[in-house]
Amino acid sequence: MMNKLFSPYTIKGIQLKNRIVMSPMCMYSSFKEDGLLTPFHYTHYESRAIGQAGLIMVEATAVLPEGRISQQDLGIWSDDHVAAYQQLNERIHSHGAKSAIQLAHAGRKSKVNDEIFAPSAIPFDDQSRTPTEMTINEINQTIQAFKDGARRASDAGFDVIELHGAHGYLINEFLSPLANVRKDAYGGTKENRYRFLKQIIQAVRDIWDGPLFVRISANEYHEKGYDVDDYIDLVKEMKSDGVDLIDCSSGGVVHAQTPIEVYPSYQVRYSETIRLEADIPTGAVGWIRDGNQAEEILRNDRADLVFIGRAMLNNPYWPKQAADDLQVEIEAPKQYKRGWI
Repeated sequence: MMNKLFSPYTIKGIQLKNRIVMSPMCMYSSFKEDGLLTPFHYTHYESRAIGQAGLIMVEATAVLPEGRISQQDLGIWSDDHVAAYQQLNERIHSHGAKSAIQLAHAGRKSKVNDEIFAPSAIPFDDQSRTPTEMTINEINQTIQAFKDGARRASDAGFDVIELHGAHGYLINEFLSPLANVRKDAYGGTKENRYRFLKQIIQAVRDIWDGPLFVRISANEYHEKGYDVDDYIDLVKEMKSDGVDLIDCSSGGVVHAQTPIEVYPSYQVRYSETIRLEADIPTGAVGWIRDGNQAEEILRNDRADLVFIGRAMLNNPYWPKQAADDLQVEIEAPKQYKRGWI
């Protein structure tokens, strides 16, 4: 029987050659502060495509300049960004990989020099600036910015779009009762706190019919915050609104009340629970280090895809390492066949 990690996976008409996803990880390398790709980015992402990952996901990419986490983040707030992403996608696709982009807005966790925004005027911590509470007009402008970012992503040739709704950034801030204390249609109830993400999904779906993922923080590690059980109903709404897969991470909206224990597969239970209870495909993250571990996750129906982050920073050819772990052969890039023995 063919092993599952290296079996194809099709979602919304896009076929991945295997279940390995390069997780989106900020590189803080747009040094001219213009949001444009640099030579580093081309090398960084293309090398992982050469390494045989099925899906290469570009890091959190800001839909507005003030939505960057840092001044050195990538952006997609201008049509001037599109040509560079087209070139990157040509390189990724030339190695048989598919490409994705994570559309993002950092909200109150932005470190840019500009004014920062959030659903409520609550700083992330005592060392952080107090954000400006967004007006309805600013909310609408941001929803439009996500839509425009999705249009540019489509024009650039990406195969998958992911919305960054995790780690305490703007979408997560709207979702969480820890960061959103609004009294209008965007706060006060779980349904209202979801409204911002719902309208972003609907706006993106107006111009994008490809696979749409959402990354969530399925546990906020705070007694007054959300945990995975709270997210089941929200994910069912996302599915109804047109989301195809949930990328299940955790944490980041506030400092955790208790230390987070980090161990192999420590976040996979969130993916497993949401996949079962909300009946939607999921991606698993969190200290997935080797092929046997990834295969176990997939074989036991705990996720549909495995997102590899730090392990793939350590080794651009992690898929080859995973294949060796599982004692299976994968096709080598023709340039490297002499070495992939």
